[in-house]
Amino acid sequence: QVQLVESGGGSVQAGGSLRLSCAASGRTISSYFMGWFRQAPGKEREFVARINKSGGNTAYADSVKGRFTISRDNAKNTVYLQMNSLKPEDTAVYYCAADALGPSSSFKSYDYWGQGTQVTVSS
Repeated sequence: QVQLVESGGGSVQAGGSLRLSCAASGRTISSYFMGWFRQAPGKEREFVARINKSGGNTAYADSVKGRFTISRDNAKNTVYLQMNSLKPEDTAVYYCAADALGPSSSFKSYDYWGQGTQVTVSS
């Protein structure tokens, strides 16, 4: 099993930046495709970004493309989400997830999830 713990969330003003981290334990994340999802109040969980096992291939939701960057450091067993030019509509709980089969942008494909970290962007 893989345990995932997100950190780095917080409150920022529009236009600001945050860097989320997802630290894994239990197993090495090099065996998994990794993804970030988010869920705003009253909305379904939505795909944000994903990265393949080596880190050489990434994909993003259209809403964050050009502003967010996903990366991974397999040696540190950690995945990151750099978020720039944040907008109020980015406000949500952000979740890190691991997918054994991948690659997928569907939350149903992911096997392990963190507890989430809150990101709040004010205008």
